[in-house]
Amino acid sequence: MPTTSSAPGKVYLFGEHAVVYGEPAVPCAIERRASVTVRERDDDRLRVSADDLTLDGFTVEYSVDGESPDVDVPTPLIEAAMGYVDAAMESARAAAGRPRAGFDVEIESDIPLGAGLGSSAAVVVAGIDAAARELGCELSPADVAERAYEVEYEVQDGEASRADTFCSAMGGAVRVEGDACETLDAPDLPFVVGYDGASHDTGELVAGVRALKDEYDFAQDTVAAIGDLVRQGEDALADGDVEELGRLMDFNHGLLSALGVSARSLDEMVWAAREADALGAKLTGAGGGGCIVALDEGDATEMALSLTPACVETFRASLAHEGVRAE
Repeated sequence: MPTTSSAPGKVYLFGEHAVVYGEPAVPCAIERRASVTVRERDDDRLRVSADDLTLDGFTVEYSVDGESPDVDVPTPLIEAAMGYVDAAMESARAAAGRPRAGFDVEIESDIPLGAGLGSSAAVVVAGIDAAARELGCELSPADVAERAYEVEYEVQDGEASRADTFCSAMGGAVRVEGDACETLDAPDLPFVVGYDGASHDTGELVAGVRALKDEYDFAQDTVAAIGDLVRQGEDALADGDVEELGRLMDFNHGLLSALGVSARSLDEMVWAAREADALGAKLTGAGGGGCIVALDEGDATEMALSLTPACVETFRASLAHEGVRAE
């Protein structure tokens, strides 16, 4: 029998981009999951099927010696999709002491790819857990989180933070500041997500913020201000003060816009949510397109987003209290 694990996506209450520079961030896992099914092969080849990643489905097969996949789809697509999966399988092999193990891997996900909801982190987390268990190696969620961070750090050329992978592995609300990661108590926040149908290159957006920060002192101050905002937001979260969380989310979106990572579609969705009396709304993730997250216990924000031309999908997202799990 093959082995299957799943892991949740996430939204950021606060702190994306600033977390790369050692400031704190508070992401929250949501019940949108990626599932990875792994079956060990009797050779050293890796065969990956990904039929549900908001991309055209594809299957590739190659050996662990780095042979180029022979498949009729654009090379950048293969590199983007396979980089995380390949590194995740390598991490699982290392954990189990089986460096030449081959796998058949099947990926299914209801997290839009490249939309700021942590799709790559969820696939990496679920992939490491499933492949390690398939080889008889049980890893704790904390071990999976550490290995998944190492994978993202490698694939993103050193621009990754621990936030996405730790949140996906552990579930719930978490706080990440540099190498320090912890879980937080949080109420079931009334998340509403709007998605513009776009994807983005996280590494490129992170590099853009780095360039801005290196050139302008005010950009450096903006990153620090996001960190200060997160610290205040932690108090509001501990108190269950959802109205204050919403106000701080509004501030955070303005600061991220100043760093150049918003987009017209994201701003349109944010303003639609605010005009529908959402408690707060902001982009979530790297930006440049993708998703916004709002807080609203009623139906008005979801309705307003569904009528916004920039929004192609809107949905409620409950807090995922459980992180990576065997299915």
